[in-house]
Amino acid sequence: MIKRIFLLFLVQFVHYRTCISQNSQRIKDFTQFVNPIIGTAPTSTISGLKHGDGTEQNAMVQPSVTMPFAMTNWTPQTTNTEKKCVSSYYYRDSLITGFRGSHWLSGSCTQEYGSVAIMPVSGQLVCNPLKRGSLYSHTSEQSTPYYYKVELETYHITAEMTATTRCGILCFTFKKEGDAHIVINPNNDKGEGFVQVIPEKKEIVGYNPIRRIYQGWGKPAGFSGYFAMRMEKSADSYGVFSGDHFYHGKLQLNNQQNLGAFLSFRVKKGEQVRVKVGTSFVSISQAQKNLDAEIPDFDFDSIQRDLKSRWNEILSKIEVESNQPDELVKFYTAMFHSFQQPRTYNDVDGQYPRFDGNDRTDTICNGNYYGDYSAWDTFRALHPLYNLIAPEYNTDMVRSLLTMGKVRGWLPIFPQWNSYTSAMIGDHTISIIAEAYVKKVVNLTEADYLLMRHNATETPAHVEEYASGKGRRALQSYLKYGYIPLEDSVKEAFHKNEQVSRTLEYAYDDYALAQVAKKMGKSNDYHYFMKRAQNYQNVFDPSVNNMNGRFANGKFTTDYDKNKKMFYVTEGTPWQYNWYVPQDVEGLIRLMGGRERFNHTLDDFFEEGQYWHGNEPGQQIPFLYTYSGQPWKSEKVVREILKTEYGTGPGGLSGNDDSGQMSAWYIFGAIGFYPVCPSLPEYAVSGPLFEKVTIKLGNGKNLILSAPGVSEINCYIKSIHFNGKEITNYKFSHFDLIQGGKIDFEMTNRY
Repeated sequence: MIKRIFLLFLVQFVHYRTCISQNSQRIKDFTQFVNPIIGTAPTSTISGLKHGDGTEQNAMVQPSVTMPFAMTNWTPQTTNTEKKCVSSYYYRDSLITGFRGSHWLSGSCTQEYGSVAIMPVSGQLVCNPLKRGSLYSHTSEQSTPYYYKVELETYHITAEMTATTRCGILCFTFKKEGDAHIVINPNNDKGEGFVQVIPEKKEIVGYNPIRRIYQGWGKPAGFSGYFAMRMEKSADSYGVFSGDHFYHGKLQLNNQQNLGAFLSFRVKKGEQVRVKVGTSFVSISQAQKNLDAEIPDFDFDSIQRDLKSRWNEILSKIEVESNQPDELVKFYTAMFHSFQQPRTYNDVDGQYPRFDGNDRTDTICNGNYYGDYSAWDTFRALHPLYNLIAPEYNTDMVRSLLTMGKVRGWLPIFPQWNSYTSAMIGDHTISIIAEAYVKKVVNLTEADYLLMRHNATETPAHVEEYASGKGRRALQSYLKYGYIPLEDSVKEAFHKNEQVSRTLEYAYDDYALAQVAKKMGKSNDYHYFMKRAQNYQNVFDPSVNNMNGRFANGKFTTDYDKNKKMFYVTEGTPWQYNWYVPQDVEGLIRLMGGRERFNHTLDDFFEEGQYWHGNEPGQQIPFLYTYSGQPWKSEKVVREILKTEYGTGPGGLSGNDDSGQMSAWYIFGAIGFYPVCPSLPEYAVSGPLFEKVTIKLGNGKNLILSAPGVSEINCYIKSIHFNGKEITNYKFSHFDLIQGGKIDFEMTNRY
């Protein structure tokens, strides 16, 4: 079975190879190298198979047709639920049950919400999502960022999709004459929702109520996913349904299990029927307004061309040249995955649901308001990537985070469903804001700073506020002891315990805030938070030369195994988390006994196969040799990860892509430098994968990286010259990079 799937995949994507010139030539259509199917099957990578478990072994991405940072992503649907950790599409599944307007956090293990599904059916009317699925073959699938096509074999229908920021348009070609139907339903698991047929407008409208998970689990989020579908063809009949029960001629239905609506008509052989769907988080009328603005007619080809052009504009921000087709596919698929979220939340007129707002709306007059931040993941490399090549987007993203904080008094920790969640550990919206400020992407006001400081120094006065996700978890313990002791089990959190990991990540966040204080001239705050940034030392156990759980009395636990997952560490082992001191790598080196012992321990870590690329807290580890005097080891390790932890098959990602963080790591690794400490405007250098890379910087300048002769053998850096000046410390300044110019790498097969 596995062999059969693999062969089907090779056939499906043969055009990726056949369309590539064997010479390193300048690329014009970058979308030809994007394969959205990558990551839709369980991982086939080394560390993912060894360290991952359950849903951690799947990248959890969808083959979406979507605008960058779209409100709604359009994807084939092989599952019918909005349950936690269930993506809409899995490569292994044999049935397509619809085409979903999705709000899934790409690459995550969170929860779908406010989604809607459309399904064409021929012959007998079948509406129930559990029964209407059609067989399909991967050989008939064509998946690109701007266009999706598949043959629905059961119904003899060719389905095609393309999209705009807030809308989708679908074209269904019926290969047999006879009865045909378009079915639409909210994907709601709780028997909630609403549909209404408006026959004179050839329209079906409705909504799917949204409920929170994590802190506030199960409570209404205060808004819904609204939709308005219009069909080009007139219907002969219509109705609504609940499961297997049809209500012909009835115009509306609400709060029933598996509810939806349908339009029925006759078709000729080969007839095409187009439908378009507008979405909104505000109201049905706003979904209709978005549809009128973005897809005023039924010109499928025009929308497809516009979306392809938009993706080429994004993908061309980094142009790599290579005669190795697989490397081009891996790189540009990573670029595609890196521009999925955060999600545009506002309608075309600027309206959006107020954060944690209980049905109230606000309006943004300039730019966009964004939601769905996988902040625990994306502060590491994804937002640094935006600051380098797409700062205009990150400006609005940072402003959106600050708006959330100002509306409700606390910066969110992990904002999803336009609500507080505190789903993960840390306080990394601080890092996202601080990095953008330090790198001069945004300006901050005194009120902005006080909001950040508020998160770092205070806990909500009311238990209800804290329980709903406001404020840092276990902050009082952290301030009292300088670490979070094992006695504090952090009950009001989805991730309970994890005291060591929380201490390490809070220490980094304190460093990030210190950089803001420094730039604003707040000397006292700068020294205060820099002192707190040293709190990582308080969970370092000299007796094991590693981070370890610590009690309130200062003693370290003996319940310790550096190679096993422990309750006081987040999603990993003590050894994997030991290295998370990005703000003070030199201090960690001293703490571990100096460079020689540090390097020996790091060697052992990699040689024993303890590096897990599929989870984010260790993704800076491969670059640490550049701080400890052995940069050639980083050069070799990074290249090996690029080769073994990323592939071109359905299982080609080593774990949850987490809103593009895994993919952003690939991009930085492939161009040869990485933001080990995001709030410090500096990158560790590991050398490029490609002979030539052209980066279109956010300020309009170009940065060219040249590495003649670089290869799997010639992977070591002999010298680096930046605009003619030699670089010997294996560090790039962000402010030097954004001036543009040329970086020349002389590569060798020796170190």
